[in-house]
Amino acid sequence: MYSGSSGEINANFRPASTAPNVGTAGRDAIHYLATTATTRGEFGLYRVEMSAKAGGPNTHFHKSISESFFILDGTVRLFNGAEWIDGQKGDFLHVPQGGLHAFRNDSDAPAEMLLLFTPGAPREEYFEGLSQLADATDEERAEFFVRHDSYFVE
Repeated sequence: MYSGSSGEINANFRPASTAPNVGTAGRDAIHYLATTATTRGEFGLYRVEMSAKAGGPNTHFHKSISESFFILDGTVRLFNGAEWIDGQKGDFLHVPQGGLHAFRNDSDAPAEMLLLFTPGAPREEYFEGLSQLADATDEERAEFFVRHDSYFVE
């Protein structure tokens, strides 16, 4: 809550031309639009670019954060806990805390979506650490997911 009486200059602008924070633009990439630090923990907003046949995470849930998906382009397969749905441009899925979900791009074309986490969770370390899990032990992998409030059921 802001308690001042005159307002302040504190807006954050991120041009569309900004390079992705993780990955390669136009392929598999994540753009940090509004991080937990930027929003003071209110939310985290990320733009995700997925190449054709990029796949995605298996079914999982979060104990302390909700996750929402807004499809910007292409077809993203969204699992709502009961069934898979082909999300198209303009489609939206909100998953409350504890809700089973997954997403993937199984199509022959690229796809793009916004991910919203509330309250803000430091997902940057999670996104950056995923690529390092290939050489991790099962114990290290399990600890990584628990530390990042991601509980896989498959």
